[in-house]
Amino acid sequence: MTIQQIDVAYTAVATAENGRDGRVSTDDGKLDVVVNPPKEMGGSGAGTNPEQLFAAGYSACFQGALGVVARQEKADVSGSTVTASVGIGRTEAGGFGLEVAITATIPNVDRATARSLIEKAHQVCPYSSATRGNIKVELTAA
Repeated sequence: MTIQQIDVAYTAVATAENGRDGRVSTDDGKLDVVVNPPKEMGGSGAGTNPEQLFAAGYSACFQGALGVVARQEKADVSGSTVTASVGIGRTEAGGFGLEVAITATIPNVDRATARSLIEKAHQVCPYSSATRGNIKVELTAA
């Protein structure tokens, strides 16, 4: 596989303290959150967790990609939403892995058009590009 080369326009910087049971903050101070493992994984569930942060980033990024594709296709995606569900669990090798389910609701287009837009957004979304071939990503037009 060839490593994708990019012309970097922006770099986000975040620092974690104490891993999954601590704090994560960005260098500009715009994000500063307590992170704790969810109760389902033996944690307190008191703070957010890396999977929630990943789901938030992926859904926002995918929504942006959907907008780019919609402008190219002259489709109306106003009022649309994108939900990312990120699952974490044990792999066959004994480590941990992720899987993602993306659900997009696009009220102003028919189901076939929605499906086409979602597939095209999946090709241009940077999160989708980063995960392609690495983890299961399921796409649904709601």
